[in-house]
Amino acid sequence: MTDAPAIDTNPLVRHLRQVLLWPLRVMPVAGRAGHPPWHVLRDLGEASPWREQVDEYTGDPDKFHERHYHEFVTFLPYVQRFLYGEGRAARHADDDASGPPMRVFRRRDVAAVRVVTRVGEAPITLRVVHVDLYFFFDVDVVLLNVEVEADDLRLDQAQELLYRFGRGYPPGWDAQGQPVHCLAGAEWLAADGTVLARSDAHDREAFLAYVAEHRAPRIAAHWAWLLEPLRAEHAAPGSATNAAHHLRYRQLEYHRMPVMAYLALDEPRALSRSDFVRLGLVTGGRGGSGLPYAEQHLADFEARHCFDRFWSPGGSAPDTRYLCCGHAMVVVGRADAHFFRCAERGVLAQFRHEHFLIFLIAHFQKAALLMFSDRLVEALKRLNVRDASTVKRFKRGIRASFEGFLRFTHRYWFHEVAEQAQARALFRMTADHLELDPLYGEVKERIADMNAYLDADSLRRQANTVVRLTVVTIFGLIGTVTTGFLGMNLLAEADAPWPQRLALFALVFVATGALTVYTMVKSKRLSDFLDALSEEKLPAWGKLRAFAAVWRRDAD
Repeated sequence: MTDAPAIDTNPLVRHLRQVLLWPLRVMPVAGRAGHPPWHVLRDLGEASPWREQVDEYTGDPDKFHERHYHEFVTFLPYVQRFLYGEGRAARHADDDASGPPMRVFRRRDVAAVRVVTRVGEAPITLRVVHVDLYFFFDVDVVLLNVEVEADDLRLDQAQELLYRFGRGYPPGWDAQGQPVHCLAGAEWLAADGTVLARSDAHDREAFLAYVAEHRAPRIAAHWAWLLEPLRAEHAAPGSATNAAHHLRYRQLEYHRMPVMAYLALDEPRALSRSDFVRLGLVTGGRGGSGLPYAEQHLADFEARHCFDRFWSPGGSAPDTRYLCCGHAMVVVGRADAHFFRCAERGVLAQFRHEHFLIFLIAHFQKAALLMFSDRLVEALKRLNVRDASTVKRFKRGIRASFEGFLRFTHRYWFHEVAEQAQARALFRMTADHLELDPLYGEVKERIADMNAYLDADSLRRQANTVVRLTVVTIFGLIGTVTTGFLGMNLLAEADAPWPQRLALFALVFVATGALTVYTMVKSKRLSDFLDALSEEKLPAWGKLRAFAAVWRRDAD
């Protein structure tokens, strides 16, 4: 009988990968309607640190590896077209419609990030694997992607990093003025160790003043710097170029960035249930050995948040467990299992490629739906029914949102991304926790209601126009029949001199035009009179009152 593994209350994480994914809305670019926002970034050239990333499928063939092939074949054909486009033969260099709908920009000046999880803790330096921006054709959403790695961290340190690193701004401060629930300090480092930017989360007054003035959160300095030349919607203009000033973004979700994590441990089964709960729900590494929440709240944790297909002592990657709560996707496995650590064919490769794209697709769908909802709110906010120009803008905005939502549905919205059991299960778990289907139904219903309102308003206006034309026709018919009866001419002016005939023509034209315009002005009241006239049960006195009401000021 084998001895049970010794339980280490704070085991070492031999290798940690942490991936942050921050969805943001890109605001419309002034003066560049119809141009994707990444064109602005691409046109900045040397004024921007971001460079468009030519993917391994259309770039140098020597950079296409087996892990990219595995990534490609994991997905269903319609998802492949979304992620990778139509291939080289069908793609034109400057044709956004025929290229891949997803465009990636990367900056390479950031080599590491030095973080302090809590005041008094020793700093931890994480290697930056890459920093990317993901844009999507025809959808004003951008996703910031940051991937970092480290070796030989304590489990509580890894848990604190997962909990604190991905915060766009501090949610609050303690009595001593220190930020809570976020890093005590963060510095982006260049390859030579130079500090490129650092966090200002401790500057409470700056955050308070910004919210008081703009009614919008202030992005922490190190994240704001990383996104440059993209700037927050209410941020002060930068100093790079005029074009950069027009590329703005707005927060769509909670300030916590969605996170993925890969943890390789010597003995994953030595982790307690509390450890798995803290990893799966990303609750941090402090708080003792007990559960972070009430037992009844976590009664179904394993059923709802754990994918345990490979949580067994056998197989190529033994003791591998996936945890998912929508906001986070975490994989834990054995550090001594070659397949688990393999970055070309193993679990690490799957985590960085297939599983990352599964996570990205789900969060992109949610961000796009929130963006459409945000558009509807903006359109309503600018509407003033007494101002014809705002009514026209409102109609154009709603129509554009309806058309954009249709294109999103047919290009980006799908319930299944793969037939492989693992990929399918992870996507479904993520989508269910994010409640994508209810959100899609809600946004679709709102847009349909708006569009139905516009259709009803258009029909109402057309009906009013028909009523007015009918009234004018009825009253004009009286004069037409009277003057044209049997071709009779009351005035025999056919042989009169030209000046006299022109004068009579102008006089009749002006009189007829004035009468027609006056009839149009009174068309609504005249229509009510005609309704009363056609009502057989209404006495003659009531019909006379309806006729008199045509000229009363209070008739409406």
